Amino acid sequence: MKKVKLITAGLLLLLAACNDSKKESDKPLVESSAVVTNDPVVYSFAFMGCNRVDSGDSSNASTANVLALQSIFNDVTDLADKPALFFLLGDVVLGETNTTDLNNQLSAWVAQYKDTKFSKISTSGIEIVAVPGNHEMLDGSEKPLKGSSDVWLKYMAPYMPADRKQIASTPNLDNRMTFSFVRNNVAFIVMNTDSYNPPTVQHRHGLEGIVPTDSILNLLNAFKANKAIEHIFVLGHKPYYVSGKSCTGHKGLPEGPVLWPAFNAAGVVAMLSAHEHDYQRWQLPANTGTYQIIAGNAGSQGEAKFFGYSVINILKSGKVQLVSRGFTKQKPYYRIPSPVNFTTRDSTILTWTKNTNPYPNYTSNKDCDLK
Repeated sequence: MKKVKLITAGLLLLLAACNDSKKESDKPLVESSAVVTNDPVVYSFAFMGCNRVDSGDSSNASTANVLALQSIFNDVTDLADKPALFFLLGDVVLGETNTTDLNNQLSAWVAQYKDTKFSKISTSGIEIVAVPGNHEMLDGSEKPLKGSSDVWLKYMAPYMPADRKQIASTPNLDNRMTFSFVRNNVAFIVMNTDSYNPPTVQHRHGLEGIVPTDSILNLLNAFKANKAIEHIFVLGHKPYYVSGKSCTGHKGLPEGPVLWPAFNAAGVVAMLSAHEHDYQRWQLPANTGTYQIIAGNAGSQGEAKFFGYSVINILKSGKVQLVSRGFTKQKPYYRIPSPVNFTTRDSTILTWTKNTNPYPNYTSNKDCDLK
């Protein structure tokens, strides 16, 4: 979503709708089916995170919310515009204990994913991209878990792009799960937001929330300069903006104050995250520029009112459409309604200027754990 192209497209839309005081690109898409009819999808991808259950809430070896997961996988494969990619943004298993439990849970998760009786997604042709979360990377005290990266790669390496450009690791940081890749005219920067770092004298257990900031900044500059790239997305389990607040503690990204201005400078469309067990959409700090979208509503207990997943559609015009689909969360949370009815819960065009269609009726007084 390079700024020049968006500004040009916005002027053309304004001229075409001079009798309408509200630009078509800013209206909720559900109010304007003509946009879908006249502006077809040319590329799309889906994303979700946080499907694991709480301890003791499931006897399934994968520790996934299996009914929600199955329902999501079935719905996404039945979409008319089936996405080319599906990002799993972490916390797919309970983890946060030791590498033995992590190994067993991920092994069971992969076996379940491959089981065509469970879901047809493994044979759908959708490319799965797995991104680790804190429940896979950290121990129960939220400190780096030695060996967790090796266990993750043992099972999830097949669900990382074969053509990815991996950031080099250093003695102080394991960057094997931070990488970039390109599809069509869309560039993706995938961050492991809890990269393993060993204990030091200053931090005898290591630190959570660490990313290779300098390398990510270099990738942003390279994609910004690449004329073949029209849209840039950054993905990582932990977000920076949560409930309308910038978060640098456990809820968020410690390097957010450095990275977010760089996202805006590079024209990043959105940072796509999970971690918070909710669906949220923000355009902060000034209601313009890069979006923070949280899709941590895939089935874990939390504040989410609906469980589901979200889709980004790149339209023929170059506009970027966000659609979030889901079903109403039940009590207890690991049950599903019968029948499961997925509906569109949020839909908008991700405009670079202020989005006049904010996520509806969302307010929160939750404090952010700033350090």
